[in-house]
Amino acid sequence: MKRRPRSKADPIERQIESAFRPRTFIRDRECFSFVSRLEQVAATIDTLVAAEPARAVTLYEVFLAGCHAKADELDDSSGSFGQFAQDLICRWIKSRQATGADPHTTASILVAWMDDDPYAFCYQIEKKAAAAFDKPGLAALGQQTRDRFDAASGDTSSWTYRRMAEILRAIHVAQQDIQAYIALAEQTELKPEDCLTVAKLFVPREPNEALAWVERGRALDRETQFRSTAAYDLDKLHRELLSKLGRADEALKAAWADFRRHPSKFTYDDLMQFVPKTELTAWHEKAPNAASGANLFARLELFTETKETERLADLVRGCSDEALEGVSHYTTEPAAKRLEKNYPGLAARLWRAQGMRIVDAKKSKYYGVAISNFERARDCFQQAGLTTEWNQTVGRVAHCITERPAS
Repeated sequence: MKRRPRSKADPIERQIESAFRPRTFIRDRECFSFVSRLEQVAATIDTLVAAEPARAVTLYEVFLAGCHAKADELDDSSGSFGQFAQDLICRWIKSRQATGADPHTTASILVAWMDDDPYAFCYQIEKKAAAAFDKPGLAALGQQTRDRFDAASGDTSSWTYRRMAEILRAIHVAQQDIQAYIALAEQTELKPEDCLTVAKLFVPREPNEALAWVERGRALDRETQFRSTAAYDLDKLHRELLSKLGRADEALKAAWADFRRHPSKFTYDDLMQFVPKTELTAWHEKAPNAASGANLFARLELFTETKETERLADLVRGCSDEALEGVSHYTTEPAAKRLEKNYPGLAARLWRAQGMRIVDAKKSKYYGVAISNFERARDCFQQAGLTTEWNQTVGRVAHCITERPAS
């Protein structure tokens, strides 16, 4: 009896298999380049959607199956692989729509994937998925989600109730259905983040209504023990709307109040957006004076950003080495570069602080960076005529390295 010939595999399937490098463990430092190769194959499938959407659907499904099979063979600490899998799901949605597939079936499959998601490929996918769906698809997903939300409404503390509420929020935003969003948010407990979302939806059409929602969100935020994740954006949008509505003086007053509460390079940049051009110099002098109560990190960053070299030098001069070593190199490195020309001795302390953070923590894999920091410190100490300071630094480093094993 003759064996039936096997159907020919799609040549792109072989590319997918090869790109996954079966039985090879992908370490974290290799993951980005690994995902880049997967992306190249996915881009090939993208070109098929217009002319051969059914073929593209099949290939995306093969690709997603491969992602599940590969998930235990890699370290995705960076999250790039999971991000890629989410993008594949959205591509799959669009290709299904291109075939004219039933939107309810597409939505049902997606919901099933979200329920059975061992590798978290669908974690918070609702915003991207909502953007990928067309109007019929969004309506189908919305109906299925609403049914599950209503069914779970007997237990408002349940995971299903809360999860369906978040998915519905994303769908209402994609549909630009402001009233549906407001009703849902008020039903499930209105939060500052909801007020920000509603305000953004109102901005293009009703800025006065947007401002009212921003103010409502800020009031809710003030009632919480800790600032919400929407607090900064609410404050920023508040000022922008005041300016847009011809209330520039109020916008400047609000920006100044925000800066005084939380002095930083970010609130400084926001403040200067609302300062009249004729007053920029005066405010440039005024703002740093109000930052005296800010923490060391914020002041170092602010004085570096505003090129207040004298203030920066005074600040570093008044700090202990221990305090400087407690600040991230993301802040001390720009400050050191700012001081090198006119204050090499102070710059040297900042370079040394960066190196000592690494040495004290025994992070041997960063010793190369530490050496570079110490070389900059040495050059600055020598330029400032502080040879004794440099010799003391060498002794301290030697003691730290020999004191206990490095990690």
